[in-house]
Amino acid sequence: MDDPIPVPSGQTVTLIDTVSDAAGPAGLTLRFRFLAPDLAGVDFDLAAEDMRALCESYALPRVSQTGPTPQQIVISLADISLPFGDSNPDATQFFEAFSIEDDHCIWEPF
Repeated sequence: MDDPIPVPSGQTVTLIDTVSDAAGPAGLTLRFRFLAPDLAGVDFDLAAEDMRALCESYALPRVSQTGPTPQQIVISLADISLPFGDSNPDATQFFEAFSIEDDHCIWEPF
């Protein structure tokens, strides 16, 4: 298992995978999917801070390593690991989309 990635909430977060072959509404989209086993105990506002921090500190430094600059980065947190696109009524999942502007993540409401 990967080392935990620090986030503002202090919960344990690790990378599940990165998805780059599923276009989003804005075009090329990179999805960084994270496992956060304690997510059900975190309110959305704090999870949103975690997702912004993951975009800034984890995703952005890796964008240049993936090829062309994406139009959007999607950060997802889930308390159980599911295959991309699958759902499970027992899973808690949060998603946020960000555009990249001046090397920063700008929140983009869905």
